[in-house]
Amino acid sequence: MVRDETETHVTADVAEKIARVRERVAVAAARAGRDPSSIRIVGVTKTVPADAVEVLDQAYAAGLRVFGENRVQDAARKQASLFANALAAGAELHLIGYLQTNKARDAVRLFSLIHSVDRPGLVDALQRRAAADGKHQDILLQVNVAREPQKHGCAPEEAEALLRHAAAQPNLRVRGLMTIAPLVDDPELTRPVFVALRELRDQLQEATGIALPELSMGMTNDYEVAVEEGATIVRVGRAIFG
Repeated sequence: MVRDETETHVTADVAEKIARVRERVAVAAARAGRDPSSIRIVGVTKTVPADAVEVLDQAYAAGLRVFGENRVQDAARKQASLFANALAAGAELHLIGYLQTNKARDAVRLFSLIHSVDRPGLVDALQRRAAADGKHQDILLQVNVAREPQKHGCAPEEAEALLRHAAAQPNLRVRGLMTIAPLVDDPELTRPVFVALRELRDQLQEATGIALPELSMGMTNDYEVAVEEGATIVRVGRAIFG
């Protein structure tokens, strides 16, 4: 009986948090004159233990359909436990963290969308693995808009060459761009980063003729600002899973 009460409390808490995030996304979208249904919430599960299956099941029941992991090895460890029910029911799993080239095989196997493609060598590795598996792999190009030395991502001036290279691969589909804004106390300070990614996307589309519908930007501390500036995917962990 105690176990049931604990599970009810935890899952209700997760459902309530998802509802709050959705509401804030909707309000931010309204401020920008956008349709909130055009924005996907990725529930970042890096802090959720592999055996917390009830939490994921309830997140799915509350309407969350996309989950994100930072590391390939963590996603592989959780695939048959934490994610099993949600994936079987049609949920998506995204890689949102740095991808080592030697993990390309597992990444192609595990993830429907890889957010963090940032160099030609990784493009080549993903193409080889996707071709070997007979898969068309969706990817985003990660751009280090803020030029933070501790963060991954190509420089903005390198993005066009990387896009052209990735778009030329027969088994890769470039869906858009991703960035990580600096972690600051005032989320308003992240706005220039999100504006710059949107403007870069627009410039790349014009220069190459390649459609880039997705902008993955914004996390727990700044996703509302990101939505106001055009995010189509926000990556939210703490605000949902604590």
